[in-house]
Amino acid sequence: MRIGELAALVGVTPRAVRHYHQSGLLPEPPRRANGYREYGIRDAVLLARIRRLTELGLGLDEVRGALADDEGRGLVEVLRELEADLARQEAVIRERRERLAALLDRARDGLLPAEGPVSEEFGELLAGLGPASHSPMAAKDREILALLDTVVPEEERARVIGMLHETAEYAHEVYARLDDLAEAAPDDPRVAEAARVLAAALPDEAGWEPPAEGADGLADVFFGDLAPAQSAAVRLALRLVQERQQERKEGER
Repeated sequence: MRIGELAALVGVTPRAVRHYHQSGLLPEPPRRANGYREYGIRDAVLLARIRRLTELGLGLDEVRGALADDEGRGLVEVLRELEADLARQEAVIRERRERLAALLDRARDGLLPAEGPVSEEFGELLAGLGPASHSPMAAKDREILALLDTVVPEEERARVIGMLHETAEYAHEVYARLDDLAEAAPDDPRVAEAARVLAAALPDEAGWEPPAEGADGLADVFFGDLAPAQSAAVRLALRLVQERQQERKEGER
């Protein structure tokens, strides 16, 4: 095989083959009388192995170490491992296609939120909050919820969603009060009232002491997107819920 044929067979470019030669990962094959490289089946197997390892995220030094471990192994054994790698990739692709098909069905039915693909559970939560167009604060909240769907571990998702569902019925009033604070100063009297309404909507589990600015990346993303008075109201509401939680625990002793 010539270099172009080898590259096409394995699914890489001739440039990649030359790069692997220069890196010492792929030995130079014998050359014909006319100077062209002549590749065989073992070159194709080795190149396919290099491709699989790089696709798994290994650096060139790591690939070199993995290939060194392969020395002395039979061709059948290496081919079986390559077949297993392909089977794993097929399974991943199949799962992604199934998820994409479900999203496509929801999009066709108009059930996919404007924030983009989210889990079915978070999609139902966003649908329960209603359209975000009437409230800038609602739109921001939906964006944060879509972010949470990505960063919250799957094992925690059900608990978080359950907690958020409890607040959905108060969303309209909370959003209205926070929207009113968009141009207000942090010491505006409406801050305390908005905090009281938000605290009443939040379950005890939501109570926590907001970190200082710069101490938590996710918190910075959330509070940094709020107006000063809105940020003050949300921080105060979280502290009020925390105090309520502590009082409840003390009452149970």
